Amino acid sequence: MKIALVGATGLVGNVMLKVLEERGFGNCELIPAASERSVGKEVTFAGRQVKVVSVGEAIAQKPQYAIFSAGGAASLQYAPQFAEVGTTVIDNSSAWRNYEHIPLVVPEINIDVVRPDDRIIANPNCSTIQMVLALAPLHAKYKIRRLVISTYQSVTGTGVKAVKQLNSERAGEPCEKAYPYEIDLNVLPHGGSFEPNGYTTEETKLVNETRKILRDKDIQITATVVRVPVFGGHSEAVNVEFENDFDLADVYRLLSDMPGITVLDNPDKNEYPMPRFAKDKDEVFVGRIRRDFSQPKTLNMWVVADNLRKGAATNAIQIMQKLIETR
Repeated sequence: MKIALVGATGLVGNVMLKVLEERGFGNCELIPAASERSVGKEVTFAGRQVKVVSVGEAIAQKPQYAIFSAGGAASLQYAPQFAEVGTTVIDNSSAWRNYEHIPLVVPEINIDVVRPDDRIIANPNCSTIQMVLALAPLHAKYKIRRLVISTYQSVTGTGVKAVKQLNSERAGEPCEKAYPYEIDLNVLPHGGSFEPNGYTTEETKLVNETRKILRDKDIQITATVVRVPVFGGHSEAVNVEFENDFDLADVYRLLSDMPGITVLDNPDKNEYPMPRFAKDKDEVFVGRIRRDFSQPKTLNMWVVADNLRKGAATNAIQIMQKLIETR
């Protein structure tokens, strides 16, 4: 099998290489592709060095699958070209997510939306993936009316430049900044770019993608995205108002039974999800599960996951695995 990895030299691309190995694709013919400035470099995959090629050369090799993590502009330009030669593209950018005819997939929830002739499939935003994995079983049972979301997102979600900024600031060294302010010993209520309505693009993604994945346009959603100086993953405080009342023990059961979810919730022992525990893991951790006593039929929970793994690389490769099984 030929698998192209577009954006192979980036932060998420490096994690994708690792996850491909872990999930049994070490013997595939990997075609790492990147921008012209990276062509000729090498990446390490399954104990061997593989040369990076141009995206055009990767298309010419007609791989069965192409996993993209190279930004929206590259996805818009090259994904259709891969599709034209019969390649199935799984795109990690935001480029295709809002197109009605493009599947937006978290495999545990809605792999069934992928049709046999679909050649471009969108991977959701990292903060959306972890949240909807926890919400899906609850929505199926109690029907969500409204979500109030506050995220605490790792610098790794911004990319290599942001990681370098945080490390440089902690070391007291000058650096090129990914953010308009220092991120060390600080939090920034700013994810993505600001839109005319005062919300940011990261906040809007949570609204639109959640509705699409849960297949319910009537869910009312408001979000505040905050960038925090951590590496291990994204955290989210999620307030969920349901149409129907819930039993707290049943909520625990539904979450515990959901594939990909680990419930970590023992206040007596100070056990709750944190980025430092989620780092390098594929599970989505859920804790601080409790009823909101300020209004009826409302739940609070805390959701944490490694945004580079389940929030990006792992989810994309899980999509590919499911397609291989069914096609």
